[in-house]
Amino acid sequence: MTESIVHFHPAGWLAALVGNPNAGKTALFNRLTGSSQKVANYAGVTIERKEGRLQLASGKTVRILDLPGTYSLHPRSPDERITCEVLLGRANGEKRPDLVVCVLDATNLRRGLRLVLGVKRMGLPCVVALNMADLAASRGLRIDADALARELGVPVVSTVAVQGEGDAQLRALLDQPQVWQRPAAPAPQASDVADHEAVRSLLLRLGLDQVAPHLPSDRIDRVVLHPLIGPLLLAVLLFLVFQAVFAWAAPPMDAIKAGTSALARLVESTVPAGRFQSFLADGLIAGVGGVLAFLPQILILFFFILVLEESGYLPRAAFLLDRIMGGVGLSGRSFIPLLSSFACAIPGIMATRTISNPRDRLVTIMIAPLMTCSARLPVYALLIGAFIPHRSVGPGIELQGLVLFCLYAAGVLGSLAVAWVLKRFSGRGQVRALMMELPAYHLPRVRNVALGLWQRALIFLRRVGGIILVLTIALWFLASFPLPPPGAVRPAIEYSIAGMLGHALAVVLAPIGFNWQISIALVPGMAAREVAVGALGTVYALSASGVNTAGALAPLIAQSWSLATALSLLAWFVFAPQCLATLATVKRETGGWRWPLVMAGYLFGLAYLASFVTYRVALMLGWG
Repeated sequence: MTESIVHFHPAGWLAALVGNPNAGKTALFNRLTGSSQKVANYAGVTIERKEGRLQLASGKTVRILDLPGTYSLHPRSPDERITCEVLLGRANGEKRPDLVVCVLDATNLRRGLRLVLGVKRMGLPCVVALNMADLAASRGLRIDADALARELGVPVVSTVAVQGEGDAQLRALLDQPQVWQRPAAPAPQASDVADHEAVRSLLLRLGLDQVAPHLPSDRIDRVVLHPLIGPLLLAVLLFLVFQAVFAWAAPPMDAIKAGTSALARLVESTVPAGRFQSFLADGLIAGVGGVLAFLPQILILFFFILVLEESGYLPRAAFLLDRIMGGVGLSGRSFIPLLSSFACAIPGIMATRTISNPRDRLVTIMIAPLMTCSARLPVYALLIGAFIPHRSVGPGIELQGLVLFCLYAAGVLGSLAVAWVLKRFSGRGQVRALMMELPAYHLPRVRNVALGLWQRALIFLRRVGGIILVLTIALWFLASFPLPPPGAVRPAIEYSIAGMLGHALAVVLAPIGFNWQISIALVPGMAAREVAVGALGTVYALSASGVNTAGALAPLIAQSWSLATALSLLAWFVFAPQCLATLATVKRETGGWRWPLVMAGYLFGLAYLASFVTYRVALMLGWG
């Protein structure tokens, strides 16, 4: 008689979800665990660890671990290595799972079944979740789950992770004690060739070896992936996105600015004149309100990114850019991390762990900060709104949106140039051919887009209420003390600590056209770039006595700066050194301070050079 052992843990059984990328594994994880999730990092690495709790009908609790997606159990990247180490019980600080749920894309069984065979050889209890079963049925793929279970020797259920009751069969299966029983002996070892043959034979016996039916996505790709039409379509799409950032955001931005101005006037009329009134009106409202006004533009930009991601277009964009990126020593696989960096360089840098080539991964990390992150958008919007006239330059083309598009393009071109230089000086490794799955097109799900926008708004508001608020208050204190000497004729801020610091930095930054007010704003901007806008609001509020600047920063700088200075500052922020949080992330990803210091140094040099050239050319053109 064969003895079976069931491991029970007071905190609940641990089930690990394993699957190929794009199999719907994370969507199933979200469906099973709902809001009872926590996200951290695996011990010793920066790879994200997602865990949640599932309450079964019997009252038992199951801990669900969402492992990074993998194509095989022969790891080629840090992500895949973590998955294998967890399944083998070798991950630092992570217990071995009691059960593995292999999540398969029901529309592409051939690839996923090889992963199931590999998991079985590890000797862990295993069940199979045939995800996207509805999509497979709509394509005419009739999968007999019971027959597949007999062939594999493990339980098989169908799931539809995007539907409310799409996980019902899996929940019921996990409530059965026998599925948690560890097999007496693991399956015998086999080569990749043997696995391939086993999967082919299995699909043949089940009548699932036929070629996948022709899909509407294939017809769409004939246009989207056309070597000439495809890149042109991508460029037009990105151009329209940046046009919308200004055109759609104007009404809500005006409403926020009007509310900020009204609040400042209320404070000035109700709070007695003095330090406390200045703290509220010139510190909090001018600083924080100046940053908050750009939330609509950030949300509009992320709306388009989320829609493109949900629709399945982003992998196509990576494919289209593979040839261009190959010319600078990268592959299209770097596109997704670089695109993530448009939100923030931190998740973009962390996303490079899916790149198996160490050289490609390092180069992608080093150029990710050159993508125009959302923290730069408030600075761009402020300067463009102040110095670039609001007028049409063609049918449906607005000048301000065109300038914003050019700034984003400058960041991309700068990153490609840096990658090309690194390619010339790096002799290690070769560019690998791009191999990635192109998922089927589908309409974006409103719930997912809304959830993504809500999360982005919360992140921005937390920054406004956290680091931006703290830095704004700190800057107000530095700009308000010490008090000016008796008989002082200049604004009080020029006698303060911040004023003295700004005048000292202005000596270094004067060749690129920066005045002492800009020099002050760049200091807190090292912690978070968008703080520079709030810092300018605070500095000018304290410099212009008796003038409400909470909603009038753009007109003030338009009067006091030259166009050459504004263009120089825009060029600075295209290449500006990264915030401290990004440098700390690079340190964790690369295992030391060498590359973060190299990154900070080369970005500062590029920023200064770009600003110097821009400022001098602008002066030659008479824009000074």
